[in-house]
Amino acid sequence: MVQKHAARRLHYDLRLQLDGVLLSWALPQGPSLVPADKRLAVRTEDHPLKYLEFEGAIPKGENGGGTMIVWDRGDWIPLHDPHKSLLKGHLEFELRGRRLHGRWHLVRMKPRPRDKTEQWLLIKAADEYARSPSSANILDEEVTSVLSGRSNIDLNEPQAAAR
Repeated sequence: MVQKHAARRLHYDLRLQLDGVLLSWALPQGPSLVPADKRLAVRTEDHPLKYLEFEGAIPKGENGGGTMIVWDRGDWIPLHDPHKSLLKGHLEFELRGRRLHGRWHLVRMKPRPRDKTEQWLLIKAADEYARSPSSANILDEEVTSVLSGRSNIDLNEPQAAAR
């Protein structure tokens, strides 16, 4: 699952369900379908499964304050033992989502002394779902929730609260 989160800064949250929790990474630039694009993925705390359904506005001042939509949802299939892969720092998997498909890699970077969190890279594998650098950006093509059809901007509108 990928959530689009308009908090202090717009970013996307990649969430992979494993052992009853959602492993989570914040993607400041969002996912890319271009294999040459290595996108920063900052490991965050695991999230509860209820996040699979969460869309809404988190009040300003609270952790993660801002709007959040479910940008993509589907299945993930680890290509190797996910526990060993996480320890090793290279998780290879397949996504079967509504928007994201095919093989992907999450690769942990070597920590630097100033890093407070684990820094990973999310990389699209060169497969039939990959795009060329000159192709349209999926983040520009798809801006609404796969659950509600609403955008983050829609959630900021006063009438959104009355729905």
